[in-house]
Amino acid sequence: MPSQTWSPQPWLADLSQAQQAFKTKYANIDWLEHDREITLSTLFDRAASRIRSATSDTEAKGIFDRLIQRVGDGHVTIDWPRPASPSPAPASPEPSNICDDMGFDANRSTSGIGSHLLGYRQVGEDSPFPAGIIPFGKQNVGVIRIGVFEPEGSPFICHAALQALHIPADKSCDDKCQDAVLTWSYNRFTATLEEQVRALKAAGATALLVDVTDNGGGSEWAEAAARILSSRAILSARRGFVRGSHWSAQWKSLAEQLRRAAAGADPNDRSRLLFWAAEAEAARRDAEQACAGLGACPLVGHAGYATGLVGAARAGEFAGKPWADLVFSITQFPYHDAVWSGPLAVLVDDETWSAAEEFAAVLQDNRAAVIVGSRTGGAGCGHTRGGTPTVLENSGATLELPDCVRFRADGSDEVAGVIPDVLVGMRASDGATFKAKLIQTHLPAAIKLAIEQNSARRP
Repeated sequence: MPSQTWSPQPWLADLSQAQQAFKTKYANIDWLEHDREITLSTLFDRAASRIRSATSDTEAKGIFDRLIQRVGDGHVTIDWPRPASPSPAPASPEPSNICDDMGFDANRSTSGIGSHLLGYRQVGEDSPFPAGIIPFGKQNVGVIRIGVFEPEGSPFICHAALQALHIPADKSCDDKCQDAVLTWSYNRFTATLEEQVRALKAAGATALLVDVTDNGGGSEWAEAAARILSSRAILSARRGFVRGSHWSAQWKSLAEQLRRAAAGADPNDRSRLLFWAAEAEAARRDAEQACAGLGACPLVGHAGYATGLVGAARAGEFAGKPWADLVFSITQFPYHDAVWSGPLAVLVDDETWSAAEEFAAVLQDNRAAVIVGSRTGGAGCGHTRGGTPTVLENSGATLELPDCVRFRADGSDEVAGVIPDVLVGMRASDGATFKAKLIQTHLPAAIKLAIEQNSARRP
């Protein structure tokens, strides 16, 4: 039975707090109101009406959950505090494992669809990037799976890092230690992708299909992967940021780091570094405009690219520069351009999210790949430097809103999802064999387009 003393007022206060957070922190508010045609005030007014009619905390939570679902942004979440539970009897603590503590988990990467395609024959050894070839008329289509865009989906890479770095797996690992493990892991991860691509070429692949279905995203390593697989120079998406203290602090820090780097650089580098420092300083001033949520100016400012202040550079262009990743973030990964130079297609579905969407979108926008499958989930850019979480005062729930935007070549927000060039009427909930059957029907058109696209950009 509902409690006679239950009151909607604390929940309405939480709702008002959440609405203010959306007004002042939500990077994709223009997309929500213009593309989705969901007016923020109407969305929250309806939620308030439902809360007034609710009779319990459970109902009120459900209303908040439906509101988040209605927004339809993969990076908008609400996390409820767990109820207190009786303390269990003390147990013998299990020995700590560095890889587990760092979040390495094989469940973060799934097997995808590519291996279910007709005639699939595995190439190479077991790998974070399973690869194979399918015969396809006069073509041999190489298929490579990227299940997640970060090495944390491959615990064995972490264990190899510990062995290579002579770090005992059951000992404590401070921040410096974890940075060393991650660096080694990303280096191995990058090299393994390149090795698999070369193995496919050696096995006779004439076109390449990259399977990023059911891929929840990962890190900015996605930009390095795109360049490994593209014969075309890649320009990253323009970046938007939410005006306010969060991004003001980031731009200020970057400008200071660039000026410090310039002080000890040679004349040519000094000139470039001071130029970039001025760009960062201008972005800081933009971020500090007191207009967020007040209608005086747009909530989102514009500066730089998804990869930093530099959106395009050759692999190794900044090699040996201690400041390289300050301006072009993916220099931290030892990738090579155009390891694959043939026709390229990318397979996506409605469970392709975040960094996986970044990968597909940047290749599509640069006409470097043909996208095939169903429209992606729609998460776009997410949270930088811990994001800007809002803890609701009554319930203690944490509302997470994305603080950045990746703008597509046509100016649209990547959060809308990537629409394939060749659409396949499949759902993520379909079985892998059925999805493969549907894809098989559309693959000839996708490969034909990829061949034409690849031929058109040759000298």
